[in-house]
Amino acid sequence: MRILLFIYLAMLSAVTASSPNIVLIISDDQAWTDYGFMGHPDIKTPHIDKLAKESVLFKRGYVPTALCRPSLATLLTGHYASTHGITGNDPSPKYANHNSKLYKERRTQLISFIDKFDTLPELLSSKNYLSHQSGKYWEGNFKRAGFTHGMTRGFPEPGGRHGDDGLRIGRTGMKPIEDFVKMAKEEKRPYFLWYAPFLPHTPHNPPQRLLKKYTKEGRSIHIAKYYAMCDWFDETCGQLLNIVDESGDRDNTLIVYVTDNGWIQNPKRGGYDSRSKQTPYEGGVRTPIMFRWPSKIKPAERNELVSSIDLVPTILSAAGSKIPEKLPGINLLPHLVKENPISRDTIFGESFAHDIADLNKPESTLLFRWAIKDKWKLLLTYDGEVNRYKSTHPRIEKRPQLFDLSSDPHEKKNLAKNNPKKVAELVKEIDSWYPIKERKTLISFE
Repeated sequence: MRILLFIYLAMLSAVTASSPNIVLIISDDQAWTDYGFMGHPDIKTPHIDKLAKESVLFKRGYVPTALCRPSLATLLTGHYASTHGITGNDPSPKYANHNSKLYKERRTQLISFIDKFDTLPELLSSKNYLSHQSGKYWEGNFKRAGFTHGMTRGFPEPGGRHGDDGLRIGRTGMKPIEDFVKMAKEEKRPYFLWYAPFLPHTPHNPPQRLLKKYTKEGRSIHIAKYYAMCDWFDETCGQLLNIVDESGDRDNTLIVYVTDNGWIQNPKRGGYDSRSKQTPYEGGVRTPIMFRWPSKIKPAERNELVSSIDLVPTILSAAGSKIPEKLPGINLLPHLVKENPISRDTIFGESFAHDIADLNKPESTLLFRWAIKDKWKLLLTYDGEVNRYKSTHPRIEKRPQLFDLSSDPHEKKNLAKNNPKKVAELVKEIDSWYPIKERKTLISFE
């Protein structure tokens, strides 16, 4: 018996020694353009710029859903929103008052959807990983998604809707992460960090020293505050990377960077502008995605399309964990380590309303399906129900929208009418990817 125990412990020690630590950095409400390394003329992001230089960087990265909760659920499960079922942030208050028993039951039901999947932290735990949740997180207590440690108490606790105590990370320091890394090293176990700070998300209340840096004559105070928030987020990323590097874990730590969804600051008020958050336009779904692992990956800038749907299988592969068979994303690790081109040329996405009308029927609030293939992007529009945030989903253009992103990255000119074959090609691919079970009426397909 002692011999078997010794063999088991020896094997476990060998796995632990070779397993990389994993740090997932998730920006919250930030445009793909709003970094120094992406060419922004004013916003300063020196720490993320440095990370980009040390990483395999994909400037054409995307998230399949431009809303935080569905996007984060994709990072936890590796599935699209139409599969994991968490298509919006909240059950629609149209059908039950926020304070009613029925509404609380629906919120509880929505949280339970995470139980149907083997989540990323759960799968990593099979490889002896400790995991820590901090920042934005919606699915109840951190343990519900399989984290061994964390900050969010979760619904129905006060403030538990989307993070409660976890939302303090970054804004009030990094001590919970410092303590966790120290503990993991003392236990000689690999760790997974979920760093999803409430930054640069509203409230846009940056430190005065940063706001002063971006305040100038002729610039809206709302723009200045948002710029300063991006700078503040960058500072916290520098603090996080220092914790990892100064602990001696730099070489054997995989850093993954992504944004939950985009943001274009409205210059006239403290909110987002059109064609950004909650929309399938580039301002809502595009994000730089990068991977740093000094002992395994050589820094490079790549031009292939990648999606956050690929992050779960890639992280699991790096950890030596089994990748569930039905995950739709691809394992990018072989393409990162050996610099092999990614053969896939098409990625997909979907948009649903913020408020979920029917928890058991995603199509009830389906607004868009989309695909990007090479330089082409096609948006298809549907008449899913919208309760609040109607201005976010005006759906003024009811025909298919086709854009050439190489010459029109801000999607100003709809080329669908002059390219019917390309539209038909991408419609076929979208239908093959996500066939609508109960097809809702397409607003227009003329």
